[in-house]
Amino acid sequence: MRNLYSLKMKRIYEGIAPEDGFRILVDRLWPRGIKKENAGVDLWLKDIAPSPELRKWFCHDPEKFEDFKVRYLEELETEPVKQKAVRSVLQKLEEGDVTFVYAAKDPVHNHVVVLRDYFLDKNHE
Repeated sequence: MRNLYSLKMKRIYEGIAPEDGFRILVDRLWPRGIKKENAGVDLWLKDIAPSPELRKWFCHDPEKFEDFKVRYLEELETEPVKQKAVRSVLQKLEEGDVTFVYAAKDPVHNHVVVLRDYFLDKNHE
């Protein structure tokens, strides 16, 4: 079992807090209306986001969420560029608290929920 620090998720529009720790933007696209200098993002990890094809297919449709989850987890497990991004996150989690920041409006049906659960499962390996 790995000894990882806390992992949180937060909309980028909620602002920055000291308890966020290392803030990683996990969206492929930069959030609308947020200036880079005001975002408080320590790392923009585009490569860990769903592929453009998967993101466009899902289109934040709650009806597609379960299928989206399966497809996204497959991408995380099989694509070398995503595996490299996963290792980067694991390294940060070994150093301190991490917050995934994202722009999606739906806090339940989005890729960050899948990503957070993926890393929480990795903590128990």
